[in-house]
Amino acid sequence: MAGSTQSRLSASILLILMLWSISAVAIQPSDTLAPTAINKKRLSTLVIGGSALYVTGMTGLYNIWYKNYPQSSFHFFNDSKEWLQVDKVGHTTTAYYVGYIGFGALRYSGLNERKSVLLGSLASWLFLTTIETFDGFSKHWGASATDMVANTFGCGLFAGQQLLWHDQRIKLKWSYHQTDFAHYRPDLLGETFAEKMLKDYNGQTYWLSVNIKSFLTKNSNFPAWLNVSFGYGAEGMTGASVNSITYLGNEIPAFDRYRQFYFGPDIDLSRIKTRSVLLKGLFKTFGFIRLPLPVLEFGTQGMRFHPLYF
Repeated sequence: MAGSTQSRLSASILLILMLWSISAVAIQPSDTLAPTAINKKRLSTLVIGGSALYVTGMTGLYNIWYKNYPQSSFHFFNDSKEWLQVDKVGHTTTAYYVGYIGFGALRYSGLNERKSVLLGSLASWLFLTTIETFDGFSKHWGASATDMVANTFGCGLFAGQQLLWHDQRIKLKWSYHQTDFAHYRPDLLGETFAEKMLKDYNGQTYWLSVNIKSFLTKNSNFPAWLNVSFGYGAEGMTGASVNSITYLGNEIPAFDRYRQFYFGPDIDLSRIKTRSVLLKGLFKTFGFIRLPLPVLEFGTQGMRFHPLYF
């Protein structure tokens, strides 16, 4: 049962991340690097709106997924071996982007860079820690120490780069492709395409996307939008820690669980110059998605080349 709940939680976190990305189009950091003074109206709106969103979201989450299950004293649950750690990378990615969006909103309100970094990262960590706390008081589940480590690392990856370079030279990204595994455990991995996209870890890949030009000299003519990316994923999983044998009386084939590593080019949409307000908005909104491009896959299945990998 714990694995199923962890899958739903990770799906909810990713969904909230997408919605927050869309809502933050106008306040991404690249547009707001040099405010001259604190805009009290913007800051008040941000504090009130953010607090309301936090309280409403956490209340709704509790009532939908926790209220009707037995409660207990706070405790931890060791889920470090679940999903071949793909879910942990997902937590890191979520923490990174929630901190990034919070930073952009605070800069838009006029706070200086350092305060915006620290408060944005703290808000991200608080948001995700609240979910872990709910888990910790649920009798059948428990808070995950490894989730909290992953969340903290994601916040730190954002904050460290912004304080050191005043830029995000290394971004975390996400991509998805459909697999056949959800067919065998639709309750756990999703029934509709939207559910599968959010819950089927077999089809999710997480990427470290490194901007090459940002590490070169200022006079370099290397394309600013061209990155190199390193991906991680896994397949063969019909259960969290071990694969399921049957589902609703039907036998499930014995799949090998294995990790996948990827290497290939990437495009940083936020660094593409355009005068179009619409394109700028689209580039910023969907910048966390790694676009389909060629990759090399490495793993226990050998090395394979994918002309287009989603």
